[in-house]
Amino acid sequence: MAQAHWHCYSWLVLLCACAWSYPQAGSLGREDVRNCSSNPPFLPVSAVNTTMRLAALRQQIQAWNLSAYIIPDTDAHMSEYIGKQDERRAWISGFSGTAGVAVVTMRKAALWTDSRYWTQAERQMDCNWELHREGNIPSWVLAEVPAEGRVGFDPFLLSVDSWEDFDLELQGSKRHLVSITTNLVDLAWGSERPPLPSQPIYALPEEFTGSTWQEKVSTVRSYMKNHTMAPTALLLSALDETAWLFNLRSSDIPYNPFFYSYTLLTDSSIRLFVNKSRFSLETLQYLNTNCITSMCVQLEDYSQVRDSVKAYASGNVTILISTSYTNYGLYEVIPKEKVMIQMYSPVMGVKAVKNSKEQALLKASHVRDAVVVIQYLVWLEKNVPKGTVDEFSGAEYIDDLRRNENFSSGPSFETISASGLNAALAHYSPTKELHRKLSSDEMYLVDSGGQYWDGTTDITRTVHWGTPTAFQKEAYTRVLMGNIDLSRSIFPAATSGRVLDTLARKALWEVGLNYGHGTGHGIGNFLCVHEWPVGFQSSNIAMNKGMFTSIEPGYYQDGEFGIRLEDVALVVEAKTKYPGAYLTFEVVSFVPYDRNLIDVSLLSPEQLQYLNRYYQTIREKVGPELQRRQLLEELAWLEEHTKPLSAMAPHTTSLASLWVASTLAILSWSN
Repeated sequence: MAQAHWHCYSWLVLLCACAWSYPQAGSLGREDVRNCSSNPPFLPVSAVNTTMRLAALRQQIQAWNLSAYIIPDTDAHMSEYIGKQDERRAWISGFSGTAGVAVVTMRKAALWTDSRYWTQAERQMDCNWELHREGNIPSWVLAEVPAEGRVGFDPFLLSVDSWEDFDLELQGSKRHLVSITTNLVDLAWGSERPPLPSQPIYALPEEFTGSTWQEKVSTVRSYMKNHTMAPTALLLSALDETAWLFNLRSSDIPYNPFFYSYTLLTDSSIRLFVNKSRFSLETLQYLNTNCITSMCVQLEDYSQVRDSVKAYASGNVTILISTSYTNYGLYEVIPKEKVMIQMYSPVMGVKAVKNSKEQALLKASHVRDAVVVIQYLVWLEKNVPKGTVDEFSGAEYIDDLRRNENFSSGPSFETISASGLNAALAHYSPTKELHRKLSSDEMYLVDSGGQYWDGTTDITRTVHWGTPTAFQKEAYTRVLMGNIDLSRSIFPAATSGRVLDTLARKALWEVGLNYGHGTGHGIGNFLCVHEWPVGFQSSNIAMNKGMFTSIEPGYYQDGEFGIRLEDVALVVEAKTKYPGAYLTFEVVSFVPYDRNLIDVSLLSPEQLQYLNRYYQTIREKVGPELQRRQLLEELAWLEEHTKPLSAMAPHTTSLASLWVASTLAILSWSN
């Protein structure tokens, strides 16, 4: 999935570089975007009326004697995906994209988001709102807020990094940042705000965990003990940190099996801040909550974390925090001489490197997930020519296929099902009201993934059932070349992902093409589909054996089509002629690419050899599973679509003829 994680960019500054290949906002006169300059203003049916909401918020802004109020797009844990009750920016603005920040004054309401979401914002916001495609938030605040003006914010919704950046921008301006622990949007939202989750928090069965929680706690404590600064405590704020540490899961966040929590870990105590009424007696016993030794978990109320951290910080202590995930509301109650900061906590680093059991679990989930995607592609081939499939029904179908798989816990993100020009919007997702019919004459991009008890998956395939243009085939093939070049690369251990990023882009750059999103992201074991800090950006940690990352180059032609080919790969030791600490990638996504879109003449002999070896691996990994389930049509499809490619143009076979080949395919698998 082309990642939308809000750590990918500073929300203070709009990164124009993100717009390399993305479309501009819709032109005036289009019926699917707003036109606020017409008389009367034109609003599409998808626009949300925010007049009353803004009026209620401005009452609060006035009551707190503020000039402006900042509304970020996250929760108190800096989560990428957030619960319904935390969708404050979406509620106040109408814009539901996952990245964007709003600022409201008594006269204006402004929203900043990056180029992936400009068109969506123009479709969803009414004319109460300004959409900013350039510039940064502090500059706008300086222009709109008078001297001595007070700019309010909820300290639980700003990371330490974000607060420091904003504070630095406003220093000396006579504008004052005001931390208000009561959220003003919540006051305006009132009783309509969704309630907090109350589903059970449960322990994963041992067969789906790589280590016990006691072993994980001991590992992290050892890290703290051996650290040069020897912190006395570690404060964990990211939801996946606590979920991973205790092997606990729930469903507070869409697409993520997490629960609202914090952990304060010392050498002698474990304090878990959570709604303890959500634990069964069995889970309480699992956590050893009935004792007070160093391996007993002390449960404290989630809402008391700020007071408890403040009380702990009054002693002779040093608290290690992550500036990327810790909110300012906790940071501001720790005396600065008692806080030790890192971009990522040690848990993030340990969690990123999967042990052998975790690797096996993740690989197994990807085999089953490949069956899902292959079933979906076969279904599309049969039904798209009939004119019975649209983007939304397609997304529903593949989501349902995943839900029926063993150990399934639903999708790992909102399925991106995009036909034709919609695929040029890298984060487009259809709705029941707004979608396009799939056609044999257009490109179709499906980016989807599943949450399973043994792993999280994420895969993108782009297909064309008709006759693609020469440019479409070249663009697709060059995206494939980038995927192959990065996947087969060999590099020294501890190489930064950003050094490898150019390998995925080289084939595109050679002809003047590019893509405007990251090349990949880490992925978890029934955790985040975007598991930081692994990836290919400057903010990611170095690559090491045992990490999983996506590899997902793409190309997007505004108003016409989009291409992305995404696989998940494991970082493994490379076999080199001379001994040394070198690494490479082992791809664990097992779905063939669209032969109809590959221009084999563009591939080098090495790329072609790699592709054919990969196809052989797919046959070996997925074929037996299809045969075991008696998915005969899918097995025949797999046989056909993983035939070795040669420098000659591949012969394509209709789906109908695959029925004839199915018996032979089954016999070949049996022998």
